[in-house]
Amino acid sequence: MSSISAFRQLVLLALLLLVVPKLNASGPQNPKKSAPVPSTETLHEGDILFQVNQGGQSQAIALATGSKWTHVGILLKDKGKWFVYEAVGPVKATPLDVWATHGMDGHYTAMRWKEAETQLDADRIEKLRTSLKNYMGLPYDWDFRWSDEMIYCSELIWKVYKEGLGIALCEPIPMREYALESETVKQVLEMRYGKEPPLDELMFAPGTLFDCPLLVQVGEF
Repeated sequence: MSSISAFRQLVLLALLLLVVPKLNASGPQNPKKSAPVPSTETLHEGDILFQVNQGGQSQAIALATGSKWTHVGILLKDKGKWFVYEAVGPVKATPLDVWATHGMDGHYTAMRWKEAETQLDADRIEKLRTSLKNYMGLPYDWDFRWSDEMIYCSELIWKVYKEGLGIALCEPIPMREYALESETVKQVLEMRYGKEPPLDELMFAPGTLFDCPLLVQVGEF
């Protein structure tokens, strides 16, 4: 090999060493998974969206209810954009694309009142909005009491449908009917209530709502 050819190869190698790291650095090293953007043809106002959250309380909810679903909100439009109305402290409206990122892997499932196609018209949607206004800004109810001073996510959905449309999406059940035996659940109960949890307090879990036969699944995202 001539000295000129060898010199050219060294120059090419040097250029590659300079360029390749720049190419690698220009792309995201740990790209954040963006939330799926559903079609407006798939989702309707009044749909109920379920997601799986992580954390100590979410794990306790999943264990106690026997369901993976730990958070829920109701979908409505505002100025042409999708928002999820949810009880997270305070009750608020969260843009759908932002709300989706709060669930595990950005996934969620949409459920719909089975009579919605024929019964959930514009007037009834407005009644849902009116009912929601009564709860906007309320703090999150960490004790899961069946009262209106504070409120948790699935309780909000149940009350909005009941008060706005007169529809009971199944019924709350006493705390004692959930599975309270695991150590994780016991720890959360003791942290919330001490040694005497209110076992007769009515509760309504996201999993109970998801399993309600008055709802049908319309999509996974």
